[in-house]
Amino acid sequence: MNQKTTLLGPFFVVTIVLLSSCTEQQILPLKGHPTTKVSNGWQNLLVEDLSNCLYSPGSWLLEDDVLTRKGGGDIWTKKKFGDFILDLEFKVAKGSNSGVMLRTANIEGEWWQSGIEVQIHDTTDGTRHGVCGAIYDCLSPTKNMLKETGQWNHCTIACKANKIYVVLNGEQIIDMDLNLWTEANKNLDGTPNKFNTAYKDMPRVGHIGFQDHGDPVWFRNIKIKPLDR
Repeated sequence: MNQKTTLLGPFFVVTIVLLSSCTEQQILPLKGHPTTKVSNGWQNLLVEDLSNCLYSPGSWLLEDDVLTRKGGGDIWTKKKFGDFILDLEFKVAKGSNSGVMLRTANIEGEWWQSGIEVQIHDTTDGTRHGVCGAIYDCLSPTKNMLKETGQWNHCTIACKANKIYVVLNGEQIIDMDLNLWTEANKNLDGTPNKFNTAYKDMPRVGHIGFQDHGDPVWFRNIKIKPLDR
């Protein structure tokens, strides 16, 4: 009896370790929305008083877990993130334009030259890659999954090394390999973009932000699961 117990003990330990190490592989590539439980490593991105953010006082308000733009500039996390999954809901008004900024190294001045933007819009801003859910000015979503204006949309974004995934309202709409964007000011299909750094060379660690483009926008249930090991 003692011999069997000794043999089985290490076996069970090894099994638990293997299952734990496979958790990340099971999440990625991102195909749907995850379950954002604290027990699974999820946490609120923003604290209630926004003291973990950089922004102009009074320009954003977090109340009842809803982040509301009040005007006066973008809002950024003080902390920088590299590999992570970001889960949130957003709502826009008619014509509203905003964005979720990822891995932004320099948040002063032309922040878009050192980070990646997931477009938030009620339709499109009229540019080639300006539809909601696009990697702005680089890659359009495979389909338009946006709900009618005024409704809450569920969006999950994953960044893992050179891969970017976006799931909107239950459908994967972006599966991007940054390493394929090898030239500055040029997309994979040869069309121009506004970025002076090739996307393969964009920072892999930076601030997460929410854009004030002058239009009403709301975010809620903003959760993050860091994947850095």
